[in-house]
This record gives sequence, structure tokens and C-alpha cells, in this order.
Amino acid sequence: MLTRRTFAAVLIAALAMPTLAAAQATTPSAATIERQLEAAPKVKLRPNQRVTIREFKRRPDLRRMARSIDIQSINFAFGSAAISESQYGKIENIADALRRILRRDRGARILIEGHTDAVGSFQSNQILSEQRAASLKRTLVREFGVPGHALETVGYGEEFLLVQTQNENWRNRRVTLRRFDDFIR
Repeated sequence: MLTRRTFAAVLIAALAMPTLAAAQATTPSAATIERQLEAAPKVKLRPNQRVTIREFKRRPDLRRMARSIDIQSINFAFGSAAISESQYGKIENIADALRRILRRDRGARILIEGHTDAVGSFQSNQILSEQRAASLKRTLVREFGVPGHALETVGYGEEFLLVQTQNENWRNRRVTLRRFDDFIR
């Protein structure tokens, strides 16, 4: 049985700590997304060093050099790639940033990477991450008018965990936007 003092302490602690929902609900602003994807490239590749899109997707060393931003706030239901309309406000930030970038640079190309946590089989997480990346692209194109030709998708499943754990962790369930036009032929 909780005493008043214990109840008050628990209540204060709960109010002082950010909740999981609040942490997940934080979406970078369109300006922040735009700034990250428009920053000066970390590395300039010579034309003979450029690769195909397929090679870029397979090379973590190149992807790490590309301008990018993790978006951890798009909430998918467990085991689902569907994006509910309740998430559209978050996606609108992404769409606004991408449209502004593409207005200034029609050759800009963005890779949407899907990631999962390590719960479930490697194969099911791989498929789910691919479906989530494709779902975000579809929503950006159909609902927000982002040109589809500027977007590529790939899923990495549980391969690139932010938090190294075999347990559920919301920070690992994310999409990463990565600007790659500086890297391809």
C-alpha cells in the first residue's frame, strides 16, 4: 500500500521524466531536416570514385559520409508498415524540407532507410524495414506531392542498431533520410 509520501514521490518522478511517447513524438522541424540534408558534404568524391545507387546502398562507409538525419518519431504499429493519418503531421515536416531542397536542386536524391529493433527474426525484420521505407516514400509522394524520382528506399532491418540490444528499443525503430546525389554516377 502506498503512503501519501510514497505516492507523491512516484508522481513527481513520473512527471519529471520524459515519457516514451513524448520522446518518440519529437520530430525534427522542416528547417532542421533541410539544414542537415543541405549541409556541406563531409567528403567530395572524384567522378571516378562515384558508385551506382545499388553500390551506395551496400556500402556503410559511403553512407556514413553522406548528409543524413534520423527520424525516430514515425510510429508504426508492432509488426506493421502502415502509416496512419495520425502520423501525417510528422511526415509533413519531412515533405516540406524535401520539396524546398528539390526546388533549389532538382538533382537532389534522398535515400529513405528503414530500420527495426532486434525483436523477431533477422529475415522478418529485413522485410519489415523495407516495407516501412517504401510506405514512407509512398506517403510522401501520394499525400504530400514529393517527386518520386528523387526518392530511393532500402531496408536494413536490425543490421544497424543505434542501441546495441536484442530487446525492444524504440530508438532502433526509425527511418534515416540520407542525401546521396554526391556519391552516384
